[in-house]
Amino acid sequence: MSARPECWHAALHRLQQEGVPHALATQVTSAGSTPREPGARMVITTDAVYDTLGGGTFEWQTIAAARQRLAGDDGQPQPGISLEAFSLGGRSGQCCGGFVNVLIEVFPGSTTTLALFGAGHVGSEIARLVEPLGWQLLWHDSREGVFPDWASHQARLACRPAPDPEAAVGALPPGAHCLVMTHDHAEDRALVDALLRRGDCASIGLIGSRSKWASFRSRLRDAGHDEAALARVRCPMGMMAGPEGSQQRGGDKRPYAIALATVAELLPLVADNERPDQRGLDSAELRALF
Repeated sequence: MSARPECWHAALHRLQQEGVPHALATQVTSAGSTPREPGARMVITTDAVYDTLGGGTFEWQTIAAARQRLAGDDGQPQPGISLEAFSLGGRSGQCCGGFVNVLIEVFPGSTTTLALFGAGHVGSEIARLVEPLGWQLLWHDSREGVFPDWASHQARLACRPAPDPEAAVGALPPGAHCLVMTHDHAEDRALVDALLRRGDCASIGLIGSRSKWASFRSRLRDAGHDEAALARVRCPMGMMAGPEGSQQRGGDKRPYAIALATVAELLPLVADNERPDQRGLDSAELRALF
């Protein structure tokens, strides 16, 4: 006996927890004979549909409209709300003869990817801290058996053993925010070198002291990186503006304190662009509808 298909509200909760792009389609009006009543909902992803608005051509047109928004013009989901009108005897060619409006809300999923290199004490605390933020976390370490057991149960977290740092960097999606904090300075330097050579990382943070960065900076310059590229690396991480523009971090060097300062520094870098004054549906469209 097959399992009962997932209902729309269960699918909506799961997909939002997992950070998967999806759309929620809600029937908001009904006139004449229609397959479902106002309030009926379905959830749509690029490759699955959960629940139904009644079936038929009208439903397939709703799915196509939602997937067009999920694909976007540039391959990225277009977040926001749109209103689709269906005449079941006209646009949809169904014999019901009714009329419905469907509100389509597109949720882009996790728009931020954090690549974390190093599963030591600070790395583990960072992984815990960012879990509620809705980011996709790609957690790498070149050692075997170092990821904590709880990591396998976290949504949006992928533990990736990475014996080859350059291969791990090459597999990252464009625009990832990267934090480098492995157990080995040579591996840290190889990772920063590879990340700078990619040239498309949203930000790069390196754990360590000013003396460590001075050594790395010299070697990375010798490897061909110019000053503009080197200026993109934050090291030490988690520094706050102090008196007269100085940079400082509190004296607490416990892993949680360092992780907290690092995430606090990262938050403004991943903040969404400022939203426009008007959001959602155009007011004239709503007046015509209601």
